[in-house]
Amino acid sequence: MTLAPEDMICFALYSAGHAMQKAYRPLLDELGLTYPQYLVLSALWTKDADQTVNGIGRRLQLESSTLTPLLKRLELMGLVSRTRSDKDERQVVIALTAEGRAMKTRAAHVPRCIAEKTGMTLDEIERLRDDVMRLRSSLREA
Repeated sequence: MTLAPEDMICFALYSAGHAMQKAYRPLLDELGLTYPQYLVLSALWTKDADQTVNGIGRRLQLESSTLTPLLKRLELMGLVSRTRSDKDERQVVIALTAEGRAMKTRAAHVPRCIAEKTGMTLDEIERLRDDVMRLRSSLREA
């Protein structure tokens, strides 16, 4: 059986991902952030403690080779610091700087703006997110 792209779930997810990033772009441009940088900062903003590169990578499902350049750029921007762990110097610890913590306040409007752009209720957004996460988990386990 052959399906047209518009009938494929993979295309629906792929094109929705592109549309989502396009919706984020103007909001993040005003903050001077890219979408991947915003995701990294969001991961740091939602935990009280400093995090390791490996821990952030697990949360965002990114390889260290992808994450490290993002973190270096965020460090150059003055938003995070990277230091070797005192307990295990193989681990790199990522901490928000004062400017990185301030960025959280500057970016606080982003989730609300994105939710508005979807035209969906919060319940619908949460249900869709949960369904997509369940799909992702099922595909990884297969």
